[in-house]
Amino acid sequence: MTRWIAGPLIGAALTRPYNNFTLMRLLLALAVIVSHAFSVVSGRVEDEPLTLSTTFTLGEHAVNGFFAISGFLVTMSFDNRGWRDYVVARTLRIAPALIAATLVVALVLGPALTRLPLAAYLGDSGTWRFITGTLTTFKSSAPLPGLFEANHYRFPMGTVWTLKYETFCYIGVFAAGLVGLFNRRWPALIVAAGLGLAVAGLDLAHPDATKGLQTALRLTYIFAAGAALYVWRDAVRLSAVALVALIAATALAHTTFAYKLLMFSAEAYGMILLALAPRLTHRRLALSNDLSYGTYLYGWPVQQSLFALFPAAVGAALLLPAVALTLTVAALSWFAIEKPALALKGRIIGRRKISDADLVAP
Repeated sequence: MTRWIAGPLIGAALTRPYNNFTLMRLLLALAVIVSHAFSVVSGRVEDEPLTLSTTFTLGEHAVNGFFAISGFLVTMSFDNRGWRDYVVARTLRIAPALIAATLVVALVLGPALTRLPLAAYLGDSGTWRFITGTLTTFKSSAPLPGLFEANHYRFPMGTVWTLKYETFCYIGVFAAGLVGLFNRRWPALIVAAGLGLAVAGLDLAHPDATKGLQTALRLTYIFAAGAALYVWRDAVRLSAVALVALIAATALAHTTFAYKLLMFSAEAYGMILLALAPRLTHRRLALSNDLSYGTYLYGWPVQQSLFALFPAAVGAALLLPAVALTLTVAALSWFAIEKPALALKGRIIGRRKISDADLVAP
């Protein structure tokens, strides 16, 4: 019982041979699919789980978890490697699978399901704008010509928008690392605290602020919180009691301006605890293959395709087929694209072993 109250230091837990980071990312990616199973069919985001009780969908909570883990591992990546290896690592982790997924959706899925003749589809400038927009600005609202016209949502790559914020955070870590901020504890805490106060202040002064501004602050804060937990790894303990206290404080503050700040803080701390707590980690849970990024990228187009083919579906009827098909495609992405890219990264930066810090994409 004492171990759960005090808990080990995060730094000590990192030295253990096993952790749950890969498993946690896969579960979070699957949670996004579960969340979207409702809105894809009904066209109402309000129908997604947890929306009414927490004001955020299950998918948004899952993205929060991704950013907490990413902030922790990306900061560790820079700290362990330096800027050259960091740039190579981040580029080869994100870009190859995204490029492949975009081309598969635009040039395989699109021609297969569009109502247009193939020549008209390929000759439409919208097809090529979709590819360039997705790959250059992570645009997630772009449709493809003649595709999903009867669906509630027309866009086929609905989850890539988070990569914009992820890239912004990567740049922030790069800049912070270059000026040596990770050599001291306090700058990481100050940045995270400042962003946290901005989250609470925005909710207090401008609760009707645009969704874009709220999302930018939310994800940046959670990423910074994950980064701060890494930087303070030799001072912060993994305590189940502390997590329960954060969750209780969140519930008590539900109608106040502190609600979101407390909830995001609990999610950030909770992700690291679930990934590293010794009593929760085991070699059987340490997945050797990471299907989370592929699951995240392909979940939405698979769900959209299934609904286009079976428009009479109700509720979460398409959930199990969507999960099975998405995991199959994600496995192909991992073994054909992502794992070879990681092997290339190992050759470029002189390492052969894939570490947890390599696997930080959503």
